[in-house]
Amino acid sequence: MKYISTRGQAPALNFEDVLLAGLASDGGLYVPETLPQFSTEEIASWAGLPYNELAFKVIKPFVADCIVDADLKQMIDDTYAGFNHIAVAPVQQLGTNEWVLELFHGPTLAFKDFALQLLGRLMDYALAKRGERLVIMGATSGDTGSAAIEGCRHSEHLDIFILHPHNRVSEVQRRQMTTILADNVFNIALEGNFDDCQQMVKDSFADQGFLNGLKLGAVNSINWARIMAQIVYYFSAALAVGGPHREVSFSVPTGNFGDIFAGYLAKQMGLPIKQLVVATNRNDILHRVISGNDMSKGELKHTLSPSMDIMVSSNFERLLFDVYDRDGAAIDQLMARFKAEAVQLDGARWDKVRALFDSYAVDDETTCEVIKDVHAQTGYLLDPHTAIGVKAARECNRDASVPMITLATAHPVKFPEPVVKAGLESPQLPAHLTDLFEREERVEVLANDLATVQQFVASHVHRN
Repeated sequence: MKYISTRGQAPALNFEDVLLAGLASDGGLYVPETLPQFSTEEIASWAGLPYNELAFKVIKPFVADCIVDADLKQMIDDTYAGFNHIAVAPVQQLGTNEWVLELFHGPTLAFKDFALQLLGRLMDYALAKRGERLVIMGATSGDTGSAAIEGCRHSEHLDIFILHPHNRVSEVQRRQMTTILADNVFNIALEGNFDDCQQMVKDSFADQGFLNGLKLGAVNSINWARIMAQIVYYFSAALAVGGPHREVSFSVPTGNFGDIFAGYLAKQMGLPIKQLVVATNRNDILHRVISGNDMSKGELKHTLSPSMDIMVSSNFERLLFDVYDRDGAAIDQLMARFKAEAVQLDGARWDKVRALFDSYAVDDETTCEVIKDVHAQTGYLLDPHTAIGVKAARECNRDASVPMITLATAHPVKFPEPVVKAGLESPQLPAHLTDLFEREERVEVLANDLATVQQFVASHVHRN
C-alpha cells in the first residue's frame, strides 16, 4: 500500500513514513493510492465481531507489511480496552429508524479517542523501531488536543505541543489538556482562533528549520492514520442496524471534514451508504460549498459548538482530490487560490460533491431547542455537536425507511452551557474526572505570532 499527496509533487510513501510525516512535503495531504475493497459477503461475515477484531479487519490493508499482524492486533486491543463501554461504539435508538452512534466512551469523552489512542501507540512503535524522536505539533478547537495528549503522554519518543485558541474552548476541554503534567506535554493557548492555530501548524511543517534537526509529526486529521481509524465505526454502526444487507445513512457533525471523509471512504470500500449528511454550525463553509458552490472563508464565529468553529476544513482537500480525478496540479492551484480569495468549483466537480453529500447548518438557538426537545421526548441528552447532527439528519433525510445514524461526537458534560440554556441540569463528570476542576493546570499563553510559538517549541523539546 502506497500513499500519494493531494498536490502531486511529494514522493509516494509507505504507511510508516506517512504516519510520521503527517503533512506531505508539497503541502498536500496523503491518501492511499488505491482503497481496499470489501464485498457484501465479507462485510456480512463480520457481524457480531468485537470492535477490536473488526478494527483489525478494516485497518490491516492500510498498514500492509509495515507492522506485523501480532503487533498491530496488540496495539488495537490495548487501544479499545481503555474504553468504558463493552461495545466501544454502541448505537442508541432515538426514534423510528433514527439512531445515535455513541463515540464518547473513550478516556477523553470524544470521538477523537478512537483514532488518537491508536495513533500514539503506532507512532511510538515506529519511532522505537527507528531509534528516532519526533516533535508533535497540533492545533485543536477543543477535542483533538486532549485526546492527542492522552494518546501520547506515556511515549518515550515524542514531545507534544498542542495549540488551542485562548478562551475559546470549554473549561472541561481546556482542563483535560492543561492538567496533564507529563514532561513531554506542552499546552499553548494562542491569542487567536482555531484557524490561526491550524495555519501556524501548517506553516511550521512547511519550514522546520526552527527545530534544528528534529522533525515534526502531526496528530491533527491531516495525519492519514487518524482517518484510517475512524473508518471502522461506520462499518460497526452499519452492522449493528442491519447492514450490509440494507443501506444506512449517516449524519456527521463536521468541522475539519475528517470524520465524514472517513464515512465517504467506507462507502467507497463497499459499505452500502445511502446518504452522508454534513452537519455544520454557523461556521458553515462546508454547507455553503455543497449547497451553493460558495467556497469563501467568511468571519469565524464563536458558537455553543466550539469543536466545529472552523472555517478552513483541511480534509476537504482530500475529497476535492477525488472529485478532480486525482489531478494534483489542479488541487495545488485551487488551494493556492482559496488561500487568497473566495473560489468556486468547476460545475461538473460541484455536481459530484452534491451527489455525494447533503448538508445543513444549525444556529445556537436551534441547537438548544433540539437538546431540549430530544430530552423531553426520549430522556436522552445530546451534546451540542450531536444535536446539530440530529437536526441536519431530520432536515435532509430523503428516505425514512433507511436507518439514519447521527454520530454522537462528544459527551454532553464537555459542553454544559447549551444544556443549561436548554433548561436542563448541567451534566455531571464521570467518575474518572470528578476531581478535574481541582487539578493543577499548566499552560502557556502566547501571542498570535509564528516566531514566538516556534521559539517556545524549540526551547522545550527533548533531544536524545
